[in-house]
Amino acid sequence: QVQLVESGGGLVQAGGSLRLSCVVSGTIFSINAMGWYRQGPGKQRDLVASISKDGRQNYADSVKGRFTISRDNVKKTVYLEMNSLKPEDTAVYYCNAEIKTNWYSGNDYWGQGTQVTVSS
Repeated sequence: QVQLVESGGGLVQAGGSLRLSCVVSGTIFSINAMGWYRQGPGKQRDLVASISKDGRQNYADSVKGRFTISRDNVKKTVYLEMNSLKPEDTAVYYCNAEIKTNWYSGNDYWGQGTQVTVSS
């Protein structure tokens, strides 16, 4: 059973910072790409940032220069450092990972989500 558990969300004033973490646990053969998505009220779930197994990063235009994604492959953890937060960053943030549980089978897995609220 694979689990992704996020932490680090909360309430912060505009201009502030938060750091999200997502730890992967369970029977895992390998973890490929990892990423963070967000879903604001009444909106679809969109990609915020992703990072490949070898560290290549990709960001949504709206967060470039403010957010940084990183990962620790030994700890099976992905992080999202969020700076200069804006009210429009308010959303539920979801961790995502492409995980193989054996050498031939892989799937996308999601965390339960963590709320980030930015007040103006």
